Amino acid sequence: MKVLPKILLLAVIAVAAYLCFWPVPAEPRVWQSPPSPGYVGAHAPNRKLAGLKRIDLKGDTGPEHIAIGPDGLLYAAVAGGRIVRMNPDGSGLSVFAETGGRVLGFDFDATGQLIAADALRGLLAIDSVGRVRVLTNQVAGDPIRYADAVAVAGDGMLYFSDASRRFAPADWGGTFEASVLDILEQSATGRILGYDPATGTTFTVANGLSFANGVALSADGRHLFVNETGRSCIWKIAVSARDLDVNSGNAQAVVLFDNLPGYPDNLTRGRDGRIWAGFAKPRNATLDALADKPFLRKLTLRLPRAWWPIPKPYGHVFAFTEDGRFVADLQDPDGAYPETTGVTETAERLYIQSLHAEDLGWLPNPMASGRD
Repeated sequence: MKVLPKILLLAVIAVAAYLCFWPVPAEPRVWQSPPSPGYVGAHAPNRKLAGLKRIDLKGDTGPEHIAIGPDGLLYAAVAGGRIVRMNPDGSGLSVFAETGGRVLGFDFDATGQLIAADALRGLLAIDSVGRVRVLTNQVAGDPIRYADAVAVAGDGMLYFSDASRRFAPADWGGTFEASVLDILEQSATGRILGYDPATGTTFTVANGLSFANGVALSADGRHLFVNETGRSCIWKIAVSARDLDVNSGNAQAVVLFDNLPGYPDNLTRGRDGRIWAGFAKPRNATLDALADKPFLRKLTLRLPRAWWPIPKPYGHVFAFTEDGRFVADLQDPDGAYPETTGVTETAERLYIQSLHAEDLGWLPNPMASGRD
C-alpha cells in the first residue's frame, strides 16, 4: 500500500513533464486579440442559412470552392484532389480533373483554363480536357507550402495566397490540421503572391498575415481583398505592392474589417458589386483569452485533439461592398452544414462552400428580384 502513493506521484510528475516539455511543432507567439463583438449589428443572429437544399456529390466530400465555368457548368473542388463539374441543378456530375493534391481555390482565365491553388502542389493550370500542369511552386527559391486561394486579373496576372510558410498540409496531416497549427502559433508568415504568365515569374505582393486565405479582386483590378483568418479581419491591398509587410503601416495595405465574429475563409465576387465571405468557424473565447499566453497554447497542442479548443459548428456567410458596408448576412446557429467557407452567387442560387460537407448546399438567392 505504501508503494501506491509513490506510483501515483511518479505518474503525476510524468504527466506534468509531458505537458510542459514534450516537443510540439508550433512555437506560439504573443499577440493581442480584442474581445469578440459577438453576434450584434449587421451580424445579429438569424436563421437565413438553415435548411439548405443539398446536391449529392456521389461519394465526394468537401466542396471547398465552387465556380461557374465558361461552359456554364458548375465546378467544385473536393477532397482527394478532384475537381468535379455538373449542371447548375446538380445533374450530370462527373470528374473533370484530378490533381493528386487538394485544391482549395480556383478561377478561370481568359482562355478558359482553370487556375487552381492546390495546397499540396502549388499554383496549377488545368486545360479544357482536365490536363494538369504546375505553373509555380516556389518564389525566389522558397517553396510555396500552402497555396490556398487565387484570383485572375483582367490583365492576366494571377494573385494567390500562400497561407503559411511554417506548416505545409503535406507535412502536418492535411489542410485543417496545418491551419490549426498556424493559427495557434500566430507567427504570421502568410503571404500574397503574384504570378505573371507572360514571363513565368512569381513575386511577393504582401506578407505578415496570420493564415492568408481568401482572395478577391476589386472591380477596377487595382486592389485585392484578402482574408486574414488567424486574426479575423479582411484587408484591402494594392496589387502594385511588392514585398509589403501589411503591419508596417504602409497605406498600400489597410484593414477593411477588423475583429469579425468568426474566422473568415473564402472570398468570391457576387452580383451587383457584392463580395461574399464565409466564416469557417465562429470565434472562440478560450482561444482569444490565450492570445497573450503562448505557453498555454503550446500546452494545448500536447492534449488529445478532442480536447483542443476548436470552435463549435455555426453556419455563417455574409456579403459586403468594396467601400466596407455589410449588405447580407445569413446564419445557421445549429451548424448543420459544416464549415461554411464561402458562397458562389448566381442569379437564382447561392451555393455554399464547405471544407468537409458530404454534399453541396444551396438555397434560392434571397437577393434575386422579387425575393426578400
